[in-house]
Amino acid sequence: MDTEPTEAPAGPRGARRREHVVREIADEIAATAEKLVRDQVGIADIKLINTALKEMRYAFRVFARYKDFRKVSTFGSARTPPGSPCYEQAHEFSRRLADAGYMVITGAGPGIMRACNEGSGRDRSFGINIRLPFEQAANDIINDDPKLVNFKYFFTRKLMFVKEADAIALFPGGFGTHDEGFEALTLLQTGKSKLVPVVFVDAPGGHYWKQWRDYVVDHLLDESLISPADMRLFKVTDDVEEAVAEITTFYRRYHSSRYVRDRLVVRLVEPLSDVRLAALNEEFADIVVGDPIVQTTVLPEEAGEPEIAHLPRLVFEFGRRQFGRLRMLIDAINAP
Repeated sequence: MDTEPTEAPAGPRGARRREHVVREIADEIAATAEKLVRDQVGIADIKLINTALKEMRYAFRVFARYKDFRKVSTFGSARTPPGSPCYEQAHEFSRRLADAGYMVITGAGPGIMRACNEGSGRDRSFGINIRLPFEQAANDIINDDPKLVNFKYFFTRKLMFVKEADAIALFPGGFGTHDEGFEALTLLQTGKSKLVPVVFVDAPGGHYWKQWRDYVVDHLLDESLISPADMRLFKVTDDVEEAVAEITTFYRRYHSSRYVRDRLVVRLVEPLSDVRLAALNEEFADIVVGDPIVQTTVLPEEAGEPEIAHLPRLVFEFGRRQFGRLRMLIDAINAP
């Protein structure tokens, strides 16, 4: 979800306003750099900041060309051999996503990453590679593609995986895969990233993620370390069709959302009936602060996004705490 409070107006005036805002922020970045010098920050720290900024700038530029395409970030083991059940599952999953019009983001390496790049095809693939002493070379599907971005730091790379994702899919993997999975769920649970579907995909008949889910239930949910609604932030399945449907159904009627000051604005592909709106207000009154959910047209603060100005909106003040319940509201919006 976009948490910026305002948008520049559309048209020539909006373009001038946007340029002014961007210039102000760029000046702040330059001023911060000068303060680093004044504060006598160490050379290693200055180099870290410089490299991270350059990596982000270049990645933003690459992804900006494809801003109109929905993308799915995928994770899984670099050690999964071609032809194995997990490899074939990842390949088929990505192929079906590409057929549905999605693009796929991978870590650009071998194993599951190659399977996803191969399944979606080079034209619908991104590679976000990390330079390591081992497993660092990009796979042959995405190598030398203009949509391949190389990173020195994990944190800038992980930022792009989450920032650009309209969905996240995880296949069996090691420490890195679990790191990405738990970080994605943490960001969703705390509202620090936009709400997207997260699906954990086992090989057919596999139990890797099923046992992981059992652990989450036994040691997190049953010990009240997470809430029951948090379990709605992800899905575990060993069925490719179900995994793809978890993503595509999320965007059946829901389009996107952002905050305008204290109000959450949910953009819809099509309007809701009065009956369904009343049902939402009754079922989700616990996460609505003050006035009930209303259906309206574009808000003045959204004028900087003319391409979606025609979409109907649901607007209400959300307490910004129970994001699992918010996911349940989106599921209710998307219900047939």
